[in-house]
Amino acid sequence: MIALVGLFAAVSGAHAGCEGEYAYLSGSWGQVRFQVEVANSDITRAKGLMGRTSLPKFSGMIFIYDNPQIVSFWMKNTLLPLDVLYFQSDGRLLDIHEDTVPGSLEPLVSSGPVQFVLEINGGLSKTLNFNSDTVLNFTEGLLDKKNAACG
Repeated sequence: MIALVGLFAAVSGAHAGCEGEYAYLSGSWGQVRFQVEVANSDITRAKGLMGRTSLPKFSGMIFIYDNPQIVSFWMKNTLLPLDVLYFQSDGRLLDIHEDTVPGSLEPLVSSGPVQFVLEINGGLSKTLNFNSDTVLNFTEGLLDKKNAACG
């Protein structure tokens, strides 16, 4: 695990697939840990969190790209409001699309190239005061899961 000092928020179990992997966010606002599922194929990336009726508070889904790129997400068939966080290849937060509208077809485009996208419960970014100094770290094995069968 990539070490971060301090206490992390308690995490409830994620839905099926790639459980036991964690994304860690830290910044001037503090630190938090999210149990994450890895979108590890074109099919799982396309589906994302569509159809889910609930998401434990400190859980989410991480999308990992081989190379930094401008990405676009939408909320088609997504039943929950989400915060969509875009991270550069060095882990620095670039953009947050907060409290997205379930079912919306509006594109949620990154303002520049990113390599990681984290989806969490809508409104949580604001509650935890995420800002431009927010940095993403994760358990070492998480990158290995992007092409593995997780569930």
